[in-house]
Amino acid sequence: MRVVNMHEAKTHLSRLVRDAENGQPFIIARSGTPLVKVVPLETRDPAPRRIGFLPGISVPDDFDRMGDEEIGNIFGGQS
Repeated sequence: MRVVNMHEAKTHLSRLVRDAENGQPFIIARSGTPLVKVVPLETRDPAPRRIGFLPGISVPDDFDRMGDEEIGNIFGGQS
């Protein structure tokens, strides 16, 4: 496992974290003394989430034309 000193870890943190995410954990040391081990979190891939949609709800094909007559009457001066 790769051991990096504190200065290198601060300088290259983004790259080191990306490497850890890709399965290459590393150890941060101070003056050659290992301090911490950086490993990726074990997470499950969540199912893709569709924001704004509910199961069983569908949008009608004429959604963009619904209420045209009523809206026309309101803005056309007829009530």
